[in-house]
Amino acid sequence: QVQLVESGGGLVQAGGSLRLSCTASGSIFSTKAMGWYRQAPGKQRELVATITGGGTTTYATSVEGRFTISRDNTKNTVYLQMNSLNPDDTAVYYCYYYAAAHWGQGTRVTVSS
Repeated sequence: QVQLVESGGGLVQAGGSLRLSCTASGSIFSTKAMGWYRQAPGKQRELVATITGGGTTTYATSVEGRFTISRDNTKNTVYLQMNSLNPDDTAVYYCYYYAAAHWGQGTRVTVSS
């Protein structure tokens, strides 16, 4: 059974950076696509970034150039490096494993103005 655990969220000032991590209980990231999503209060959950098993990435327009998704298959971990954060980035961020339609528990990011 797959288990995804996110970490790295917290409170940061506008213009700052955070790195989120998502670690799987098993060896699944080497060949399967993963994604980061976020949900702000009162809004729909939205796609932030995706990465394939081969390392191909995509980004939402709102984060292009500021966020970077990456993976370390030896650690079964996917990362989201978030730079130049602004208050619109405030949300709970979720890791997603497409092959199993499985979500992590989420990690909260708050960006103060």
